[in-house]
Amino acid sequence: MEFLENIDINQHLPAAIAWSTNILLAIIILIIGFWIASSVSKLIVSTGKKNKHLDDTLFRFLGSLARYLILAFVFIAVLNRFGVETTSIVALLGAAGLAVGLALQGAMSNLAAGVMLLIFRPYKVGDFIDAAGCFGNVTEIDMFTTILQTFDHQQVIIPNSQIWGEQIINHSHYDIRGVDMHFGVAYAESTDAARAVIAEVLSNHPHILETPAPFIEVETLNDSSVDFLVRPFCKGEHYFDVLYSVPEQIKKALDENNIEIPFPHRKIIMVNEDA
Repeated sequence: MEFLENIDINQHLPAAIAWSTNILLAIIILIIGFWIASSVSKLIVSTGKKNKHLDDTLFRFLGSLARYLILAFVFIAVLNRFGVETTSIVALLGAAGLAVGLALQGAMSNLAAGVMLLIFRPYKVGDFIDAAGCFGNVTEIDMFTTILQTFDHQQVIIPNSQIWGEQIINHSHYDIRGVDMHFGVAYAESTDAARAVIAEVLSNHPHILETPAPFIEVETLNDSSVDFLVRPFCKGEHYFDVLYSVPEQIKKALDENNIEIPFPHRKIIMVNEDA
C-alpha cells in the first residue's frame, strides 16, 4: 500500500513542482511588470512637467497608454507561462480593437486631432481664439474637445476634429496687437486737422502704446467721405477695450472741433420742363 502511495506521489510531484514554479514565475512577472509599467508612466508624465512648452494633458494620456500596453504584454506573458495559446488571444484582441475603432471613428478622429493640437499647441488655456466658427477664451483642452467661454458667458464645447485642419486665429499669440478702425470726414474738411484730432485722442488713451506709433492715413476717397485707416497698437489684453472705446472718443473729438462726419446722401436736381 505504501508502495502504491509512493508511486502516486512520484507521478504527481513533477506536475506540482511545475505548477508551483509557474505560479511563482507568474507572480514575479506581475510584480516586475507592474513596477515597469508604473515607472514608465511616471517617467513620461514627469517629462511633460519638466518642460513648460510641453502639455501635461498629452503626457498624462501617453503615460496611461504606455502603462496599459505594458500591462497587456505582462498578462500575455503570464498566460503563456501556464501554457495558454496567446497567439489566438492577440488575434482576438486585434480584431476587437479594429471593430471598436470602426465603431468609434468620430471619437478616434477627435482623439487624433487632440493629440496634434497638444503637440503643436496653436493655442493654450487662457488664449482668445477664433476657430470652427466660434470665438472665445479657451478654458480647457482635453484629448477630444476644446472648451471656450464666450463674452456673454456661454460655454462652447468644440470637437477637436472640427478645429484641426481648419483656420485657427489666435488673438493672444502676440503681446502687442494692432487695432484697425476706419473713420470718414467730409471732403470739405482738412485732412491734416482731422488727423491731428484723431492723433490727440489716441495719445490720451491709457492703453494705446507710443511705440509702435499709431498709423493714421487716408485710405479711400469714398463717394461722400474721405476715409482714414487708423491703427493704434496696444497690449493683447487691452485689444477689445481699445476697439470699443476709441470710436466714441474720436466721434466726440471730431464734433468738438466742428469736423463733419458725413453720412450717405443723394443729391437730386429738379428740372422744370415748362420753363
